[in-house]
Amino acid sequence: MRAALRFGLAALGLLLLVNAPDVVRAGLTPVPVLRLPARPADAVGGAEFARRTAALSSADRDRAVVAEIERGNMPAFLGRLAPVQLAADAAGLAPATIFVTPDYLAVGSDEDFLYVPLTYYSATAVADHFGSVLPTPRMVDAIYEQAAVRLKPLPLPASPAMGSNGYLSTHQQRIDAQRAGLPPGQLVSGHKKDIVLTNRLLRMPDRVAIYGWHRAPGTPIQPLSTVHGARYVDYSHGVRLVSATVVVGGEPRSIYDALRDARVAPVLNREGVSPDPWTLMHPGAARSQQP
Repeated sequence: MRAALRFGLAALGLLLLVNAPDVVRAGLTPVPVLRLPARPADAVGGAEFARRTAALSSADRDRAVVAEIERGNMPAFLGRLAPVQLAADAAGLAPATIFVTPDYLAVGSDEDFLYVPLTYYSATAVADHFGSVLPTPRMVDAIYEQAAVRLKPLPLPASPAMGSNGYLSTHQQRIDAQRAGLPPGQLVSGHKKDIVLTNRLLRMPDRVAIYGWHRAPGTPIQPLSTVHGARYVDYSHGVRLVSATVVVGGEPRSIYDALRDARVAPVLNREGVSPDPWTLMHPGAARSQQP
């Protein structure tokens, strides 16, 4: 009950299921829309944001990113969610359709944006703000397999500066070179690792889970890892949002409920049922409640 109530409050006014009853009756998949605030007239582009935040600590940059995103300084194409199918691979399971941002969170405009890594705490807070969740590794695999554009991973040399704006900007330039000529809004994958949800974090709430950076379907550079602390970020991390509305058997439902449902959870998550997806998506609140 607590999770369902909080899901409803988080999604209210932020996520719209377009003509859901009519679309479901027609046998079609409803498409949620991520309701983004209008981008402010004085909003800076990605390159300028990188310049202005270059001298900030990682924590201060994290706060600056969240502030910019929540006030709407992000590419408009991120609001047009892409459907991704997850097939049932065992009897008794129901296939599902999730809806994801076509690319990773970024600060700036459609023409000038900077991909921005976030801590686990900030990534989940931003996702919740927009009525969304973070993906599971199974979702990340499906997104890559169904992406309209698969970019190549472009690792940079390991360094203590991997979380710096210099690394972010250099990686951005390399990705932009791959994206040259591509219209914005297509489902794109392969260029970042994902911050993901995993039941492991219920046992290690002070960690962040990272997965992905695929070279080909089924072959991510980064296997599921919980090595780093929850406040760790580096240039290779991306934040992709997944609508908190999932369609199962033609019916929209809360993804929180679906992750607890033994008939659906294995389709969304290789670990099967998640006993407490709300805590996974609200690690800051859960941490504050610890004795």
